[in-house]
This record gives sequence, C-alpha cells and structure tokens, in this order.
Amino acid sequence: MENRDESIVDLRGESIGNITVQSSTEEVFQNKTLRPILKLQNDLFIQVFINYAIKQKGGFFSLAPEKKMNYIEHVIQRDIKFRNSLKGMVIGLFTVEEYLKYIQNSSNLNKRMMNLLIERLKSQVQLLEEE
Repeated sequence: MENRDESIVDLRGESIGNITVQSSTEEVFQNKTLRPILKLQNDLFIQVFINYAIKQKGGFFSLAPEKKMNYIEHVIQRDIKFRNSLKGMVIGLFTVEEYLKYIQNSSNLNKRMMNLLIERLKSQVQLLEEE
C-alpha cells in the first residue's frame, strides 16, 4: 500500500493554498488533498461534464453563459448519481491515510469538494462545448 500512496502523492504534487497554524483540519485537507486532485483531474472533469450534458439532450450548450453556470451548480447539487460519480473520481486518488481522515468528516468534506468542483467548472465554462 505504501507504494500506491507515495505514487499518488507524487502524481498530485504539492498542496495548493495556504496552510497555517490557524487552518482547520478541513482546510488543511482541502488544500493538501482536494485541490491537487481536482487540478490533476481537471481535463477528465471537463470531458465527463460534456458527456453528461450531451446525454441530457444537449440543452446546456445553447444556454447563455450565466445560465450555464446555474446549470452546472444545479446539476452537481441535484443529480445524486452524477455527484457520486464525481466524488468517486476524487476519492479514488486519496491515500489510505487521507481516506481514513475523510470518513471521519465526509459530509463537510463532500460539501467542500463539490463546491470547489462547481467553481472550477464555472471558471472554465468556455471549455464546456459540444464536440
């Protein structure tokens, strides 16, 4: 297991964001684990979202930019299957130690994870185009 964990941490790279003595455990987890994973998986998240939008009859692609942002937020918050799929793409890149920390506070960490992902997709809405 140690080789897997070391490989995952090496693949993800350094933490993103400031970690100080005052940082909460959730904030440390967010900056050391969630942000690097979301960055690493970014291209995959974009393709997964495009595929989701196509399977939903492609209406997303004809929306105005502001409505696209609302759609992204709404879909990730409301479609439980889709949200769970996205969570799995993140959790699959946890180390065993990170997973053990995650399960102690999964509800709050899931909220952080999904909010970060929503903001990431919204900031790249111009890349979310039908191929």
